[in-house]
Amino acid sequence: MRIFVARLAGTAVFDPAGDQIGRIRDIVAGVRPGQPPRVHGMVVEIQPRRRVFLPITRVRGIEAGAVVFTGRLNMRRFEQRATETLVLGQMLDLTVEVDGEPMIVYDLAIEEVRPAIWQITKVAVVKKRRRDPRIVDWREVSGLDTLQQDQGAAGLIAAFESMRAADLASALHALPDKRKIEVAAALDDVRLADVLEELPLSDQMGILGTLAPERAADVLEEMGPDDAADLLQDLPDEQSARLLALMEPREAAPVKRLLTYDEKTAGGMMTTEPVILPPSATIAEALAQIRQKDLPPAVAAQVYVTRAPNETPTGTYLGVTHFQRLLRDPPSTLLGAVIDASLDPIRPDLPLPEVTAYLATYNLVAAPVVDELGQLVGAVTVDDVLDHLLPEGWRDGG
Repeated sequence: MRIFVARLAGTAVFDPAGDQIGRIRDIVAGVRPGQPPRVHGMVVEIQPRRRVFLPITRVRGIEAGAVVFTGRLNMRRFEQRATETLVLGQMLDLTVEVDGEPMIVYDLAIEEVRPAIWQITKVAVVKKRRRDPRIVDWREVSGLDTLQQDQGAAGLIAAFESMRAADLASALHALPDKRKIEVAAALDDVRLADVLEELPLSDQMGILGTLAPERAADVLEEMGPDDAADLLQDLPDEQSARLLALMEPREAAPVKRLLTYDEKTAGGMMTTEPVILPPSATIAEALAQIRQKDLPPAVAAQVYVTRAPNETPTGTYLGVTHFQRLLRDPPSTLLGAVIDASLDPIRPDLPLPEVTAYLATYNLVAAPVVDELGQLVGAVTVDDVLDHLLPEGWRDGG
């Protein structure tokens, strides 16, 4: 049975009892000149964001949408050896030669040539700037074992296209630094911003430092203001100031406001872009706002009602209406009639422990943050709080 590796990305992995324990993130192979690349095993990501190694000898079956293994899985963190290559992470997008002509690798096929012995047997290649794919035997390809400086990342990105930003960030974190830079350069600004928000700080700073300042500023503009502020806060002052100056004034303004607050306060953690509407808006309009697919669930759970202007910092804060309440009343009902005024907002200087207690006490996923003038300046969501409560290094499984 021949299996193309790019199709395995994200495939669920099941133990002998039929329980899903993780997903395939890569294939590990040994590549030696003149010999068929031999598959050593699979990199499996288990929760929370830990990558472990599944030897190919333990794989009992690979079917549509499932990999089943026998025995027990070693939970020790996967560490790539110097003699090993990640098939997805390092071999896709290689420039190789087939019949003396340069080609780009966009997929590779593995086969079980003998019981429990898997090899890379076929390579899918395409000419540069053309869409005429060919599938050739590995013997016809030269260059699979070559380290290349400008490898590109189109094939790798295509293989990971359906992944959530957090999963792509985990895959990117596991790559060698060279490939991280190549993938970051190939991602568009919006996708890169989404991925950066999910990466450990060291990766964020490393990747941002490889981008031209103008592009780095564009990517920061696409990030949530709170995430951009967190990143800028940890950069050297000179670099942070330069990037802020390159950002569009409208995009930089909320980031600058967030930088004035202590990091572990409501003001330092909040998003400045919650859903805000005037009291004259209808429930139908509110539902249309929270229905936007790019809105995080915690942000979409509540609509904040204020006087104009309805962008932070707003006019007078009037109250909040919850998603459940919006579903109970007629669509034509005005928001001013369904405000929950029983919950007092929190102040920007409220420290992290008290913010956490507030959310837990009232069973909320978000809380309005209102300044001394009675203006809504943002909202703290439960994911913002968790980011600061979890141990340092949790994003890389530490």
